[in-house]
Parts: sequence; structure tokens; C-alpha cells
Amino acid sequence: MPEGDTVFAAAARLRKALDGRVIDHSQFRVPRLATADLRGRRVTSVRSRGKHLLIDLGPGGPDDRDDRPLSVHSHLKMEGAWHVHPVGTRWRRPAYQARVVLRAEGQEAVGFELGVLELLADPDAALAYLGPDLLADDFDAAEAIRRLSADPARTVGDALLDQRLMAGVGNVFRSEICFLRRVLPTRPVGEVEVAPMVDLSRQLLWANRLRTARSTTGQTSPNARMWVYGRRGQWCRRCSTPIARDHMGPVGEDRVVYFCPACQS
Repeated sequence: MPEGDTVFAAAARLRKALDGRVIDHSQFRVPRLATADLRGRRVTSVRSRGKHLLIDLGPGGPDDRDDRPLSVHSHLKMEGAWHVHPVGTRWRRPAYQARVVLRAEGQEAVGFELGVLELLADPDAALAYLGPDLLADDFDAAEAIRRLSADPARTVGDALLDQRLMAGVGNVFRSEICFLRRVLPTRPVGEVEVAPMVDLSRQLLWANRLRTARSTTGQTSPNARMWVYGRRGQWCRRCSTPIARDHMGPVGEDRVVYFCPACQS
């Protein structure tokens, strides 16, 4: 499931392939961007902001008359992915799932099933609503604590997923963070220690930002990587109580959450 660590890793791969290079082929396979042409623009940076990925491009274009920098903004949502490979390499997903193809000096980046895909002239303004990015070098822990603490009646499980408060945590990390802090996701924020929860969130995402397989236990075996997520009915690794699963969140947006009914009570 794409979360902040997944997007950070995707940005790192794209940066290695595209940063500093000039786009010599672009194809958008979504109707609203079908006529967009990025040829001639140089990639000036590739970066992640929470769960958002930005490919920044300098001015230019096919006729060299567009003096506005642009950014390709994408969000993976549930199924999206960016793949990077030399031009001519066989794609690892069906072509009908491709939403954008970018080529630069022999390297090709393909965005598949992207939940959000758009061109932005001012991406920082568009994403200004996001809370502190857990994977930013200058992560502002104090601001994240302040935002999370602003509504003490809100459940901690909902607050952790709110990207306006702190950017990067998704469904997997929500369950794992709450387990490690021994709190139920349904507990009000005002009843938990927010600062250690923010610190743990940063530690877990940072440790996983470049891993091939996400792990919150420190183990790499497929059946040992998670404490609770995806382990409904299996024994808790801490107290041997069967792990439970439920749904929580706003009406129509509720998402699955895993927890130990004993350790987190």
C-alpha cells in the first residue's frame, strides 16, 4: 500500500533516472492532459511531499516560448506506481494501465494507475495545506505535535491519517504506530502522548524509506514484517491475543485498522 515511504522511494528512483536531463518524449494518457507536451524541458528536481510526488521541470517546450516552470504532480492512491527503466525495456504492467510516459536521454519513467495526475505551475502553493512531511530533512516535529493536539476529542486513528496534520502516514503505519504505542486507534488524541507518537512515526517511515519490503518489526521474512497489520486472527507477537480488525473513519471513507484488543486497551 503506497504511503510516505513508498513515494519517497519512487522519487529517489525517478531522480536517479531523470534529474538534470531534458525530456525528449512525453505522452499523457488521460483526456485532460492529452495535448500536453513536455519535450525540451529539463528536469530540475524530483521530490516527495508526504504521499505526493513532484517532477519539477524548467521552462521551455517544443517551441521554446513557454517560460513557466511546470511540475508533474502525482498521487499513487491505492494502486498507483512509477516504474523506471531504459527505453525499450518491456513494461512490467499492462499498457492500458499507463497514465503518463516520460523519456529523457535513454531513460523512461511510466506512471501506472495514478490516482492523481496533473500539471501544476505552483506546486508548493497547491500542496501548502499539507502538514509537516515526516520524511523531509527539515521535518518540524513541534508543528506536527501542535496540529495533532489541536483537536483532543478526535480519535488518534483518524488524526494520524489526516495529511493536513502530518504528511506521510497511511493505513499500514497507522495500525503499527498505535500498536507500538499501546493505544487503541479509537482513543481520543487528548488521552495519548502525542510527542512520542510523532517521533515513532518519523522513525518508522525513515527506516523504511528505501527498503524494498516494508518492515516495522525489523524482520525481513514475509510473515514477520508487521506487528498487527494484515494479521487478523493471528497471535499477537507481544501477548498472544488474537489480532482484531475493524473499520474506522468518516462515513464513506472508513478504512481497515488492525489492533490487539489486550495490549492496546
